[in-house]
Amino acid sequence: MGFQFVHFEGYSRSGDKDGRSVDFILGEAERRPDASVHVTSPAPPQRVWGLSLSEVRAQHDARADAARDVMANGRSRAIRKTQKTLATVVASYSVPLAEVRNDPEKTKALTDWEKRTVAWLRETYGDQLVGVVRHVDETYPHLHAYILPDNRMMKVSDIHPGQVAKGEVMSAGHLPGEDAKALNKRGDAAYRAAMRDWQASYHQTVGIPCGLTRLGPLKRRLTRAQWQAEQTQARALQASLDRAAKVQQKVDAFVREQQTETESLVAQAETIAAALQAEAAAAKADAARRLAEAEIATEAAKAAHDAAVAEQRKASWMMARVREADAKMREATARLQHWPSRLRTAWDGLRNSKVAERIRAAVESEMTALRERASSALARAAAADAALRKAEVRASSIDHALTETTTQRDLAREELARLRPPEPMPRPSLGPGMRPMPRRR
Repeated sequence: MGFQFVHFEGYSRSGDKDGRSVDFILGEAERRPDASVHVTSPAPPQRVWGLSLSEVRAQHDARADAARDVMANGRSRAIRKTQKTLATVVASYSVPLAEVRNDPEKTKALTDWEKRTVAWLRETYGDQLVGVVRHVDETYPHLHAYILPDNRMMKVSDIHPGQVAKGEVMSAGHLPGEDAKALNKRGDAAYRAAMRDWQASYHQTVGIPCGLTRLGPLKRRLTRAQWQAEQTQARALQASLDRAAKVQQKVDAFVREQQTETESLVAQAETIAAALQAEAAAAKADAARRLAEAEIATEAAKAAHDAAVAEQRKASWMMARVREADAKMREATARLQHWPSRLRTAWDGLRNSKVAERIRAAVESEMTALRERASSALARAAAADAALRKAEVRASSIDHALTETTTQRDLAREELARLRPPEPMPRPSLGPGMRPMPRRR
């Protein structure tokens, strides 16, 4: 593997001093004969992402025709054709196409590089990126990306990292004791620093995972041994990142599995808890109903008992009256002297005994009915009291089961929180001025 190559450029409709206009650049990408004379055996471009080249051309021309320049007096006019309205990013892979075609592993690595490059472009330019094509008719495989600025005048300078940085320095004005030449020099330094950061961003996102070095050996005057050592280090870093990615995938899969299992347990516990709560509510309602019935039965038993006591008292009073009447009859009989003693005594005794017997029979029947009513009321009260105690025991058991289920659910939720993936660890710094690698989407 070699070093990365990525380049940003802007073009206008009228073209630059070398005649490279928007139409020429798109024609070169399309392999139009007059624009691709440098290619020995031109082959049609392959669309990798977004619009085709003809669609990119149509969208650019429509937006450029509609773009307006608002002047200081409030009037608007069409933008100048010398203004750069199309931005391109060219990214080249460092392994010759001939080697890639004959090696499945290198083909896989090239595919990974393309995916990472497109992801970086989409992350960097968002909706302004409209299309990416691939060329396979030159020595090295490479991608062409096309970007349409979304500002009102379609100015490429507003999205060019170097020009934006220099523009900020120039618009801020001179520092104390600084002349125009020094100000421009400081702006140029800001331009170069911004472009280095732009290159570093690509290296963090694409170069490092693909085993590419940041720079080649010539500009830094490296010996062959130093260059080979740097390439070995880049490949080792790539292998480490690949292993880390595989380990992370396994960790993520395990966490997802445990999370799913824990969520299932929590859901099951919540379902059981809800069922127990419903059963407990039903049991409590049943206990309340039985308690009300028991209270009613108890009150009825008390009323029956009171009535029986009252009837007993009444019967006792009646028996006392009977005994008193019997005594009076005996006294009256003894006083009868004018009737034959034996006949009168037999007749009166027979009559009195029949009256007493009828009274006793009536009173005994009423007393038996009262005793039966009192006994039935007391039996119903005892049954209601037993049902109440049974309902209270069942409600206590259900409350205990509900408490245990709630505890299990809380423990399952704590386990779920413990198994959530930790925050991603920061990537290792690879040198000053480099930005952290954006998260892959």
